Amino acid sequence: MFLLEANPGPGFGIILAYWMFSKGSVKQSAPGAAIIHFLGGIHEIYFPYVLMNPALILAVIAGGASGVFTFSILGAGLVATPSPGSIFALMTMAPKGGLFPVLAGVLVATVVSFLVASPFVKKASKNSKDEDLEVAKAQIKDMKVTVKSNVSKIIFACDAGMGSSAMGASKFKNKIKDLNLGIEVKHASVDDIDKDTDIVVTHVTLIERARKSCPSAEIIGIQNFLTDNNIQELYNRLASK
Repeated sequence: MFLLEANPGPGFGIILAYWMFSKGSVKQSAPGAAIIHFLGGIHEIYFPYVLMNPALILAVIAGGASGVFTFSILGAGLVATPSPGSIFALMTMAPKGGLFPVLAGVLVATVVSFLVASPFVKKASKNSKDEDLEVAKAQIKDMKVTVKSNVSKIIFACDAGMGSSAMGASKFKNKIKDLNLGIEVKHASVDDIDKDTDIVVTHVTLIERARKSCPSAEIIGIQNFLTDNNIQELYNRLASK
């Protein structure tokens, strides 16, 4: 479960394809993006590359699926959520004797994503312009601003509405305090979520109950209320300008 979203392989493969087959400023930006993505664990760095060529979502899907398949047949797993999702974090969280399956899944996901993305990148590079990447980055930024402006209430929900969710809500509330967004952060039972909630953060096993309790809210599934990559990604969304 910890490896489903943390695998840097699919995004890394796409960035490598741009590095190999694009041109101009896009090609020049790819090495730096690869380092930030793979070594730094900031996966959103590859989003503009996909936005420039939406067909690359096929590479993301293929890379992700092949990585999950490899993890499954080799019995890969992690002892905790890697945060951020860098290759170093994955290696650190691999159990004793379990490093090879983790690295194999990342490698397979990277190769498959690269192979699927390459023909699309080659074709698009013939008509690409230097400003395409900046336009895509601007679009991503606009999307994030829209998300941020529409969020007014976040609920951390667990089974009873106390304990872990209360600690998670308190920690996240303090974390976003300096952002001055005016967002209300509360904790509640997963079966008693306020109907005007915009985002619900809950354990992956409680997602369906949260959806029934508040159908209009965005549901973010996590493994740990205190240290989880998805909570960090939510913070990044809110903090981005």
